[in-house]
Amino acid sequence: MPGKLGPALEKKRRARAVGFETLSESSFLPLGYTMIGRQRLDHLEWCVTTALHDGVAGDLMECGVWRGGACLLMKAVLDLNGDQTRNVWLADSFAGLPPPLLPEDQGMDISRENVPSLAVSRARVERAFADFGLLDARVRFLPGFFVDTLAGCCVEHIAVLRLDGDLYSSTMQALEALYDRVSPGGFIIIDDYGALAQCAQAVEEFRAARGITTPITMIDWTAAFWRKS
Repeated sequence: MPGKLGPALEKKRRARAVGFETLSESSFLPLGYTMIGRQRLDHLEWCVTTALHDGVAGDLMECGVWRGGACLLMKAVLDLNGDQTRNVWLADSFAGLPPPLLPEDQGMDISRENVPSLAVSRARVERAFADFGLLDARVRFLPGFFVDTLAGCCVEHIAVLRLDGDLYSSTMQALEALYDRVSPGGFIIIDDYGALAQCAQAVEEFRAARGITTPITMIDWTAAFWRKS
């Protein structure tokens, strides 16, 4: 029996490593705290540790946190490295994604009414931080849709910016509000760049408008990043 199960289990392991759920045939959502997979988690850890090692100024921030797994990792890396000065910012509506309002997002309605599993409350995310002993004053929440919260938020400098907003509108709003706050040498990570055309469109249009020529590097099948020059 173990010999027969071996290939199937290995196939599931590889799928989970890149963020695919393997417990059912119908649901793409995994259990636990994150759906981004091992490769993206490993890369995120590298970004944070590199920023710390290189002295890149600023906090760590994720826009679109779901159950908080990526932010849990970032806070844990800060604590393990003895960093007591940086904040981890969690920007999310904590009530699901907005409905598609722009032409670029038409046909991509993943709002709470259609995909309720993407709506995770702030209380649930806070509980996850508390369960791991990571909840303190340096875990900062920005509740609300990006269009209402990001431009006026009090984040001054960002060392690692992770965007996981799925939509063209959410991605563009986050880039327009926060890119100028990313410090030189800081990292910009786009979770949905390879998977969702509207997200990639927002990134490419923003980079073109700003004259950003730093190459985008793929992390796995969907996530991509560049480092600000």
